[in-house]
Amino acid sequence: MNPRGMLRPNWAVLLLVFGCFLSITTAQESPDANADLLKLVVELLNDPDKEMRAVGLEQVRTELKGEAATKQLLALLPQLNSNAQASLISALGERGDATAKPELLKLVKDDSAAEGIRAAAIQAVAALGSEAEADLLVGLLTAKSEELKKAAQASLVKLPGPGTSKVLAAAMKKQGLPQQMLLMDVLVARKAGEAVPGLLTVAVNDNAELRGAAVKALGQLASAQDLPGLVAAVLKSEPGKEREAAEKAVMFVCQRSGGPDERCQPLIIAIEKLSPGEQLAMLSTLGRVGGKGALELVEQRISSRDAKEHELGVKSVCNWPDASVAARLLKLYAAEARPELKAALLAALIRIAPLPDQRTPAERLALLEQVMQLCSKDGERNQVLKRAPAIRTIETFRFVVPYLDQPALAAQAQEAIVELAHHRNLREPNKDEFARILDRVMAESKDEIVRDRAQRYKNGQTWDRKSVGR
Repeated sequence: MNPRGMLRPNWAVLLLVFGCFLSITTAQESPDANADLLKLVVELLNDPDKEMRAVGLEQVRTELKGEAATKQLLALLPQLNSNAQASLISALGERGDATAKPELLKLVKDDSAAEGIRAAAIQAVAALGSEAEADLLVGLLTAKSEELKKAAQASLVKLPGPGTSKVLAAAMKKQGLPQQMLLMDVLVARKAGEAVPGLLTVAVNDNAELRGAAVKALGQLASAQDLPGLVAAVLKSEPGKEREAAEKAVMFVCQRSGGPDERCQPLIIAIEKLSPGEQLAMLSTLGRVGGKGALELVEQRISSRDAKEHELGVKSVCNWPDASVAARLLKLYAAEARPELKAALLAALIRIAPLPDQRTPAERLALLEQVMQLCSKDGERNQVLKRAPAIRTIETFRFVVPYLDQPALAAQAQEAIVELAHHRNLREPNKDEFARILDRVMAESKDEIVRDRAQRYKNGQTWDRKSVGR
């Protein structure tokens, strides 16, 4: 192939750009020049070469000025193929001239238009519209076409207007279940605090799916003053995954309410207004939030002579979000007689030991090693090895390596080693030590991904899942 031939498309683009520049310059002197530029834009938009089309679209976005040009561009739409029409519609939205909105709204409402063209018009309207278009776009969430539905949802996220979020929050109450779920995602993306009162109502709905979606949204949008409503949502939720999700939503809200010891106070105030049975049911949530005040209430239950209260207190401290309770967990583990609670305490220690906090990496690893000594089952030991790479030090690497010799633990140890090796700033200063063990992993692992990662890290390469099997 002639090397010059390879450059010809780029030269063509440059010539066209220069031609556009000349047309734009001349347009200030001649009324016909703008028409010439429009003709050139049409040719560019219909060109099969994407670089040519990009040049034309850039003229639409930034160079052709004024309402008259916008109207002329709209008039040109029928002259373009469907792909070019969609591209021009998108560019008209980016152009920001509201003159285009009436015609674009006609396309949005035109059931006979091609899906790609309608989808482009829907998104262009979002750039030019306001809350006045909210109901129209909400209505499109019921469209049979996934393309139109996704375009409407994306547009609702971007739709400007000071009252748009309020309109969407009100519209949510009138929609069917699928549309309500989509609108909740929209409101979260818009960071729409206006939606919180409505979401709190939905969070205690009798439909579990709807409750779950509302609680998830509230975890992102609610504030400390909304905790009484969220507490009601926790109590309404079914035990199991739904209850855990509701508790985590409360945790997210509390985390935005102050430091480690302050964040629990609004929740404690809300819990104090509950019945004794409800207060007991909220212990698990209190444990997820943590804090000094929360621990005092939990300790009262742990020390209770009532077996159920003691159990709920222990399980609550097992939910703690940080390692501040590590010493307490160790003490409880040593004293606990019930096997199921002893297992819960050990699992909590495995979880919190490597958590990044004010402790040094050496202190975190020391706790993890101590926890490993408490393990009596290979499943527990494998969980320790799985958590170990969260402490990114050469000492952690050396802690893991001996477990390559234990058949029941070798696979997890191999994964931990390659995960530690993933971090160049840990691997490179200890290159020879890592290389020797990575060779062993490549020779012994039965997992193709683990072997591939080991090989690449030894060679100083990056790794991604797509590289496997090449």
